[in-house]
Amino acid sequence: MTSRRRDAGGRGIDRERRIGFTFGSRPYEGLHGDTLASALLANGVDVVCASPILRRPRGVFSAGVEEPCAFVEVAAPRFEPIMPATAVRLVDGLVAEGRPGVGRLPGDDDGAPAADHRHLHVETIVIGAGVAGLRVAVDAARDGDRVLLVDERHWIGGTASGSDDVDGTAAPAWIAAAAAELAAAPEARVLTEATALGIYDDGYVVVYERSVPVARVWHVRAARVVVAAGAHERPIAFADDDRPGVMLASSARLYADRFGVLPGTRAVVFTTNHSGHDAALALADVGLELAALIDVGGGGPASDRARARGVDVRNGWAVTGTSGDPRVSAVHAAGPGGAAETFDADLLLVAGGWNPAVQLWRGINGGLRYDDARACFLPDGTGPRWLEIVGAAAGEGLPTVAPFWFTPAEDLTRHFVDLQRDSTVADVLDAVARDLRSTEHVKRQTYIGTAIDQGRTSGVLTAAIVNQAWGAGPGAQGPTNARPPYTPVPYSVLAGRDRGPTLLDPVRTTPIHPWHVEHGAAFENVGQWKRPWYFPANASEDLQAAVARECLAVRQTAGAMDASTLGKIELVGPDVATFLDRIYTNRMSSLAVGSIRYGFMLGLDGMVFDDGVAMRLAEDRYLITTTTGGAAKVMDHVEEWLQTEWPDLRVYATSVTEQWATVAVNGPQARAVLTALGTDIDLDAAAFPFMTWRDGEVSGMTARVARVSFSGELAYEINVSGHHGLAMWEAVMAAGAPIGLAPYGTEAMHVLRAEKGYVIVGQDTDGTVTPHDLGMSWIVRKDESDFIGKRSLRRPDTIRTDRKQLVGLLPADRDRWIPEGAQLVSPGSAEAAPPVPMLGFVTSSYRSPILGRTVALAMVEGGHDRIGTTIVAATTDGPIEAAVTTSVFYDPEGARREG
Repeated sequence: MTSRRRDAGGRGIDRERRIGFTFGSRPYEGLHGDTLASALLANGVDVVCASPILRRPRGVFSAGVEEPCAFVEVAAPRFEPIMPATAVRLVDGLVAEGRPGVGRLPGDDDGAPAADHRHLHVETIVIGAGVAGLRVAVDAARDGDRVLLVDERHWIGGTASGSDDVDGTAAPAWIAAAAAELAAAPEARVLTEATALGIYDDGYVVVYERSVPVARVWHVRAARVVVAAGAHERPIAFADDDRPGVMLASSARLYADRFGVLPGTRAVVFTTNHSGHDAALALADVGLELAALIDVGGGGPASDRARARGVDVRNGWAVTGTSGDPRVSAVHAAGPGGAAETFDADLLLVAGGWNPAVQLWRGINGGLRYDDARACFLPDGTGPRWLEIVGAAAGEGLPTVAPFWFTPAEDLTRHFVDLQRDSTVADVLDAVARDLRSTEHVKRQTYIGTAIDQGRTSGVLTAAIVNQAWGAGPGAQGPTNARPPYTPVPYSVLAGRDRGPTLLDPVRTTPIHPWHVEHGAAFENVGQWKRPWYFPANASEDLQAAVARECLAVRQTAGAMDASTLGKIELVGPDVATFLDRIYTNRMSSLAVGSIRYGFMLGLDGMVFDDGVAMRLAEDRYLITTTTGGAAKVMDHVEEWLQTEWPDLRVYATSVTEQWATVAVNGPQARAVLTALGTDIDLDAAAFPFMTWRDGEVSGMTARVARVSFSGELAYEINVSGHHGLAMWEAVMAAGAPIGLAPYGTEAMHVLRAEKGYVIVGQDTDGTVTPHDLGMSWIVRKDESDFIGKRSLRRPDTIRTDRKQLVGLLPADRDRWIPEGAQLVSPGSAEAAPPVPMLGFVTSSYRSPILGRTVALAMVEGGHDRIGTTIVAATTDGPIEAAVTTSVFYDPEGARREG
């Protein structure tokens, strides 16, 4: 493999400091100051990875974060799932391999980078340490400002060349003097390898510094934000423009100037502006042979200078394609009058114009305007007053460009526009042919601009092609908007030190949790709560067997469940009954003290929001329950309406979820269990009927016992102070042991409630379901009084008879289980060619031990009228035929709740 490192030059590297690294399992050597990309080029590595979709070989295309081809995974010194090789600083021991535009999640041994979060207040933050940014930072420091200058590269000075001059001084000397002045300024700070991820309201900027061994995220508050992010050179689309050896001209110039690397030996330059000529001549000065300079323009001083140097300049010509395997070996071009020629070359340098780096500007609602002379979109000055944009990012110093977006051809399927998405001119025109006019819509069909680079090289090109296809001017609409972060950042960095099992979301456990752990419960997360999923009797009992045993215990004897996680809100005040009538669909003001009523809350759209029971504790006091996962949102709902809509109501709400522990005892022998516990409450059915509550002592502890049931069996919910929760649970288990009382978890609870057709909000509902859809019109009061969502229940859409409605399903094969989420179709349609009309979907599906068969609940179009018919579930294991039934499978008369 031939080295492409020049014997001299390379002002950004230290030739005395060699660095060993590994790429693709092969050892290589680079120099201090290299990027991974420059080191690979120096070592003659042409192919870095394959493209993500078409698997075409891809090499280094650019020299910065605009890179759309050369993506790598870094395994050491710290794991990075996917980065452009152009943005990876070479360090000793670096291990990397090519990644085709798609990263992988880190394994347990990969290790996420540690990160600190720091906060900083400055008068001026400058984003970009090129010449324009340095000039602003130095001026601000001289004025006494606290200054922060950040740049994503590991050096300052940006892309300024060693042959450039600034204010009459050689660029390297000017940059060194500016850096020294900032280093000496007491209130100035310079961060390299630091990317401004986003700019937010009131001068808030988030900066990611890729420092080692601990990365930093800086939260910066600035009175003045200056964007000096430069500009990205853009390509031109032509056949096989993705072949290794095709590179942006300015990037090749930077590799030669900064790293002493010539990416090839003989080059063709394809340009629309004089920056291509400048790059060509600068590279020729350091030994690159120029086969031809293809200029789409008609000629001018730049072409004349090149000709005077002996360069073969072809004005009015265009590159039509490349050949080579895998690297470029020939470049094909066409000229006026049908002329055509092929040039032997191993490098094709493209200079299609410049795109100011306006992503951060646009992210804070800065506007754009199209500049015809420079054929690009520039900031229009409409951003916030504290935000400025300078230098090439504002269009300063950019050349006049002859707009040329792609080389016309009959076959445009290999004219790549977005190289990271393998999207071509043909793909863009296909989207236009489908009547897509907006670049945002074209983006959704073609995926252009959705990859890591967010369309830095493809966005303007795509917009121009769309505009041209619709017969509009090149500035009719601009590129799609990029969103923060500016470049990818690991989640672990954003998390900082807040990592581990709990992260920032607390793990909540009930007072009974230690018993569950001690007795081997398997847990599931329900909201923030750890709830017992099931209780295996031994190491060999699996989920299905354990759940079957637990369900049969509840149906045949008795079972106990930790129901402490249900949300509980106590409401008190003289207007509490009025308030509850307004937030529930059924009337709560008529509830007698000591009684309980089940109710629905709706959203303003008339859709089921949450459910639970209301217990009237006194004339002016209620306790309402919510779903476990819905407690916080219901509390927020209650407070929003009390504070913003009905502030005149004298009602106070307090969350008391964690003040109570609840043990639910269910089953035919539930009354016997409570009797064995010892209580002064009269448990006779006549004295203590269903949907009432009683205060008293149970097992020597003060308790509130409620007769409510989510299993359809005789049930008592014993509520005690959280401090007594574990003691009450242990007492219940001891009292029930002689009759075989079994603890049961959430999975058995789901089976038991589904057998009875009881819905779970959030599982059998999805925000588009009304009480009528659930077959529960009885829960909606019919009088003229108002409640939240009532008006929406009268909309034409919500009273349609063909809405999806809750039904039961009984598979014809009693042992076949229908997966939850399975789509339901009419008989004979399951194996038809798509599109197949979908009649509904399965919301809950279980194996019922007491029925000895599988059952399911489903939302089906016009479902109530389909009861007694047959429907088919389309599954990956083939169609499953099922009878449509009512949603109640077991004890439809409700007799079992009395024991």
